[in-house]
Amino acid sequence: MQLLNTDCLGKSLRLEASMAGWQALYWDNQLVSQLAASVDNEGEKSHNFQLQTPDELVNIELNSTLTWQPFSFKYELRVNQNIVEEGARNEKDIERQPVVHQKPARKKISVIGLFSFGFKLLKSAKVIKVLFAGASLAAYSWFFSIEFALALIACLVVHEYGHIRAMKYFGMKTKGIYLIPFLGGLAVSEDKINTRWQNVVISIMGPTFGLFMSVAAMIAWWVTGNIFFAGIATFNALLNLFNMLPIVPLDGGHILKSITFSLNNKVGLIGCLLGAGLGVYISFYFGFAFLALMLLIGSLEIFAEWKMRHESDVLPLDRYGQIVSSVWYLVTVVALVAIIAYFASSGDTVLSVPLLILQS
Repeated sequence: MQLLNTDCLGKSLRLEASMAGWQALYWDNQLVSQLAASVDNEGEKSHNFQLQTPDELVNIELNSTLTWQPFSFKYELRVNQNIVEEGARNEKDIERQPVVHQKPARKKISVIGLFSFGFKLLKSAKVIKVLFAGASLAAYSWFFSIEFALALIACLVVHEYGHIRAMKYFGMKTKGIYLIPFLGGLAVSEDKINTRWQNVVISIMGPTFGLFMSVAAMIAWWVTGNIFFAGIATFNALLNLFNMLPIVPLDGGHILKSITFSLNNKVGLIGCLLGAGLGVYISFYFGFAFLALMLLIGSLEIFAEWKMRHESDVLPLDRYGQIVSSVWYLVTVVALVAIIAYFASSGDTVLSVPLLILQS
């Protein structure tokens, strides 16, 4: 993770770090100082290196104090023992920092290069998105009906748009939404996440937008009495509930991974496991065998993820972020299940299918 990117003698000075204690300092994209991984991954750190200028040998020193949870980074940059810059950074600074892109070396024009340029031009013209969307519409219409295909694509687009909105909120560049036949949709970003909070918000905003769509469809059903809106509400709820299952690469898996990676003691791990176990019990109690099985699989992943938490180079959630993420996740899941159960109680055979799937 990038902790600092500032100017030093007219060149970029960049500090990268991970929770394992590893740190690397780059000047003009060249490694000038490095600290090996260690148990002591916080506290005061110091990097020293020398640069030969036409006039003299310059000594550069970067001193910092780092705390991961809650995140705090304070630094002091010295050139020949004189302080030239000092400051502090918080989690918001890490979220909003621009991604450093390496400029690719210029290559000579070749036939392969022309084909590659043509393919990139094809992508930039959004032709691939249109082809995927058309293929999805044709495939779903072939197996089901044109009405079902249009409704399903609308559900997928709303879900993925939630991811896109979250990415743009954090200032990330996006490539848009891709609809893949029988695999769903995919929201693509050009940038990588810097914090676990970004991962949680981006992941959960898809199901949250899906929940809003189901609520809107349910209101439309109350107003019009058209069963088409009831079908959209309940099947869209099932689609988004499936995405909340705590298994990577589903949205719920990314949320679980972010929470688990951010637990810094065994008490938090035990609490997370007890919460997952309670979810399994409640699911079995209400007859949701499918949910119980998925929660059980997800809970088995918790310990493995927790053991690898210090290898991550993404800023973890603080205690407040862990609580908000857990509550947001649970409220969304309960709301989606409630919508499915509500329409199943209407007695309509078709509207009972999503509930039967959860009980299977």
